[in-house]
This record gives sequence, structure tokens and C-alpha cells, in this order.
Amino acid sequence: MELLGKRSGTAGSVTTAVIVVAAGNGTRLGLGPKAFVTVAGRSLLELTLERVNRVRGDVEVVVVAPASHLGEAQRLASGARVVPGGATRQQSVAAGLRALGPDVQRVLVHDAARALTPTALFDAVADAVAVSNAGVIPALAVADTIKRIDADGTVLGTVDRSELAAVQTPQGFPRDQLDLAYSAVEADHTDDAAVFAASGRTVIVIPGDPLAFKVTTPDDLARAEQQLARSEPHVPAVRTGIGIDVHAFGGDAELRLAGLSWPGEQGLAGHSDGDAVAHAICDALLSAAGLGDIGSRFGTDDPRYAGAAGEVFLTGTVALLAEAGFAPSNVSVQLVAQRPRFSARRIEAEAALSALVGAPVSIAATTSDGLGFTGRSEGVAAIATALIRTI
Repeated sequence: MELLGKRSGTAGSVTTAVIVVAAGNGTRLGLGPKAFVTVAGRSLLELTLERVNRVRGDVEVVVVAPASHLGEAQRLASGARVVPGGATRQQSVAAGLRALGPDVQRVLVHDAARALTPTALFDAVADAVAVSNAGVIPALAVADTIKRIDADGTVLGTVDRSELAAVQTPQGFPRDQLDLAYSAVEADHTDDAAVFAASGRTVIVIPGDPLAFKVTTPDDLARAEQQLARSEPHVPAVRTGIGIDVHAFGGDAELRLAGLSWPGEQGLAGHSDGDAVAHAICDALLSAAGLGDIGSRFGTDDPRYAGAAGEVFLTGTVALLAEAGFAPSNVSVQLVAQRPRFSARRIEAEAALSALVGAPVSIAATTSDGLGFTGRSEGVAAIATALIRTI
């Protein structure tokens, strides 16, 4: 989608500019350059620019993007100037500053990863800069108790949280002072307020907004989609996911499958109990919510899950969905196996799994007509499809 608007990347009488920092690689999110990761079909950069384009008055917009995505950034940021970023955030902001027109007097620097930041917060920061002639940062009070710890994890003391604040963007500055601060900076800093303060200049705080949270992890991405579903009617309130799991028969343990014990049947090999049906359901639910997969959430290197029953993973997965604002609506599973004979206990298995998931679970079982590893009775395969909803 191309964003058309009044914003201009050219010089002239425009006195306020917004530098949108979109050059981060998104390592923790693991989906490529973060600003181009999509939420409900739109990239974080696109969502950010929608809000920037509603800032009051005439505003010059400069987008700092990865060199690999300059073309895509220009398509999304029609009417704005797009420049390549540097190796660090600080270098990227400096590149954005160099691209500004000579008449700009106030600069707001904003992270594209804070894609749901309300336009009103941009206006509030710009107004505060104009009044104070100082650096201005939005921030939220810290609600959690904060502890100081040493390298071994020993608590050294409790920090007075009344002196702490969780800083957000956009951060605003008088343009001439920010240019001087960046020209004098030697060390690398994590935000522009730190660069500004390191040069001996004043930074003040105004109230932030909970919607200005930063998308850093898959949980943050799910939170953003949940918020969009609530606030924008065109964002679907339901999502689907698919999960597949395969386990070989092996070992002396009794078979656990579809949440049931199967006396007289050889167990499935695996770090846990090998319940392929339960594991496929977990992957389908996590996939639908954008929360990764069972391996990333319940790793095989975690001794707590050695030999764990499928219900442990199912209840843990449902809890993760609830934290992200989702709940299961229903799950359908296809089991492919020569054994055990499943049909006699299908209703029992569906009831057990439905109780764990908190939504209807249906299971169909089939064989592969003697073909492949399932046909040779070497193991089982399960494919699950899940439907979840926002709560």
C-alpha cells in the first residue's frame, strides 16, 4: 500500500521534522528488518507513517531505512525523503539529521518499531519542545518493583522506582542543539536523549502513552495485532494456525497419545512423552497467535520438560495465548498412524483435549495404506489446524 499525504521531504518553510528510524535488523524478532515486519497485513513502517502523516501542521518526514529496503521504504513513504541507515541507531539518526532541510527548527526522532504511537503524542512532544527549548521525551512510570542484582543473580538492593521512567519515542529537540550534540558525541548511546544530555543539555519528561510500546519480540507483535483488532474494525478478530508433529515409536514407556494412556502399546520417542497430537495442537495455537512454536517456547534443553505429558504443553500454550490477548475457538486434528486403534477412544480423547484447550477439539484418524514410516508402524504423524480469537 502506498501512503499518499501532505508530508514533504523537501526544504522550504517547514519548521518541524520527524525522523523515522526504520533501519534496525530486528534480531530478537527474527523476521528480518523489523520495520518491514507485518501486523494485520501492514508493515510496522506503514502503521507508523499513517500516524506521522496526521501530525498537526506541515511536517518534513525523513525515513532512515536499511540499504536493502530503500525501494520498499520509498514506496511506503511517498512524499518523504528516504535515506540509508548506518551500522548503529546513532549513526542512522545522524544520517537522518543530515537530510533535513535548512529551515527545520524542531526535530522529532521516532522508532518505527513503536508503530501504534498515537499522533497526539507527536503533537505533545513538538509543543513541549517549542515551549521549553529543551530536549523532550515521553515516558511512563515504572509499575514493577526493580531490583539491582550482581552477575550471579544475587539481589543487591531495591531501586526507588519513583526515580525511574520507561522512556518512549518520539523524542523531540531544538534542531540546532541536536546537531551540535551529535557533532560532539564520542560514545555510542541507546537513544537521542542520552546524546543530547551527554553534551550538557537539558532533557525534560512529559507523560507517555501505553500504545507507544516497542515491538521487539513475538509477544509484542501479538500485542500489536490484538490492539489493532480492537481499534480498527477491518483487522480480523480471528486467526488460524497449522501445526505438524511426528514421533517414532521407541523406548519402554507406555504410549501417551491425544492426552490418553494406551496400556500395552509402545511409547513414542522424544524429550517429553512424545504425544504428537498434543504437540501439533500446541504448534497450531502458537502459530495462529504469532508466538513461535513449541520448540522455542518449551525447549528440549529445559530439564523441566523431560518426560512431561502433553497436557503440560497444552496448558502452558493456552496460558501464553491468554497473555497475548487470544483464546482458542476450536482445533481440528488429523492423526496418521497404523496403531493404536484410535476409533474406539476418539470421543474420550476429544473430551480430554477439549478440557485442556478450553475449546472444542475434534480428531480424525487414518492410515497411510502401508506407505512410509507411518505405514510401516515406525511412528505417528499429527496435523492440527487451530482457530483463535482476540479477547
